[in-house]
Amino acid sequence: MTIQAIDIYKFPIPIEPFTIATGTLTTALNMVIRVHTNNGLTGFGECSAFPMIVGETQATCFEIAKDFAKIWLGKNPLEIEMRMNELHAYCYANYTAKSAFDMALYDIAAKDANLPLYRFLGGRERKIITDVTIGIDTPENMAAKALSFKNKGFETIKIKVGKKLEEDVARIKVIREAMGPDTKLRIDANQGWDHATAIDALTILAPYNIEFCEQPMRKWMDDFLPQIVQQSPIPIMADESVFTHHDAETIIADKATTFINIKFAKSGGILEAIKINQVAEKNNIQCMLGSMMESRLALSANTHFAIANPNVRFFDLDTALLGQREDPIINGMTYNGQEITIPELPGIGAEVDERYLKRQKAFTVNR
Repeated sequence: MTIQAIDIYKFPIPIEPFTIATGTLTTALNMVIRVHTNNGLTGFGECSAFPMIVGETQATCFEIAKDFAKIWLGKNPLEIEMRMNELHAYCYANYTAKSAFDMALYDIAAKDANLPLYRFLGGRERKIITDVTIGIDTPENMAAKALSFKNKGFETIKIKVGKKLEEDVARIKVIREAMGPDTKLRIDANQGWDHATAIDALTILAPYNIEFCEQPMRKWMDDFLPQIVQQSPIPIMADESVFTHHDAETIIADKATTFINIKFAKSGGILEAIKINQVAEKNNIQCMLGSMMESRLALSANTHFAIANPNVRFFDLDTALLGQREDPIINGMTYNGQEITIPELPGIGAEVDERYLKRQKAFTVNR
């Protein structure tokens, strides 16, 4: 089997404004690729550019995708590690763009095996329950949104923080009062605090029964993470501090985290996500599978990975619930309240509506 052509699409999805510590998004600036093979199989891949986290934009993903596509023409898509190593050899990082290419290969490989992706990855059926995320807003607005999700059956709320300490405390206080004692609360600072503020915040927020805190400080402050982990009454989850399995090895060796958040757009896709999870599992570190602002296409691939890896114990796969104003995905994962289900179709089991793709800026590389 060989790759004959690759279609590249800018894939913007309008969303309700969503604010985290490092900025506000009003559009999910994603990219989709479609890989065509000589035997008629096609593979879809999607990535979601989050420039304040990964340093990539939709424009940079779109342009470098043209070079990636040229590298792969005429080659076997089933040789996944070899194909991905070619992209790594061509350029450093650019993991978001690479994740779309990785996803398309796994889609093709699972289709070739006539298996849903989670079974191709060696997984068995299990229940996937996602949290739902509340972006930064006034305490009252955040509490009202959290309460609306609780009333829809969500048992776990993830709250964005990382601004001024007193404002973050006010947000958590009001939300906990609205939720009552039984709803699980997670917080995500998205690198927003400095070292001293992180210690203060985690100490002050502990009485509100917080399950864990994601990424309290900037990645370049990782030297302080072992101290944070030791002093914090709230468990710490490394997110932006872990892009690759090499990062995971370093963070774990330094005793600098309790949990690890895996995201395809940080790691370069499924292949590297597998390696991160293997490092974590070997060291008895449980993982969460997170997302940027992907559509149900990439979220379907995320769900398959989550099902296939029991060490992934926490799920943050809610981006299609966060005010996406269009849903151009056919089949794929669906929400039944907080539970995610996936169809028993070969591959990822999702594709993009051709009518939506025809509206987008596109480029094709072929032989």
